[in-house]
Amino acid sequence: MNTYKKLFIAFFATIFLLYSCSDEKKVDEKSKPTIIKGLYSFGPEIKSFTDCIENKEYWVADSAKTLELAYNNLGFEKPYTPVYIEAECHFVKSDTSINADYDSTMVVTKLIKISKEIPEGPCSQ
Repeated sequence: MNTYKKLFIAFFATIFLLYSCSDEKKVDEKSKPTIIKGLYSFGPEIKSFTDCIENKEYWVADSAKTLELAYNNLGFEKPYTPVYIEAECHFVKSDTSINADYDSTMVVTKLIKISKEIPEGPCSQ
């Protein structure tokens, strides 16, 4: 009977170890930074980004704490004016209570470029 207990414990320990390793790999893939280009809008109730090529809209979380500041420094009189941005980010699942209308949440880790001028191409249409 003692041998069966040891085998049982070893089996579940192995399963747990394999499961832990596979989850670690998934987290690393999700947190891998991506460079995005598109339109960002900011205001009291909305922080959104539209990927002009894929036509997807994302809720924005500014972990770098520079995107909202840079937007405000552009001096708009009205909120929600779209600007062109290039940023390094990663994507996470959106919280259903706050931003469920978005494809997912884009977490900005580094702002590369922000401009009032929207370049020619898919974003200007």
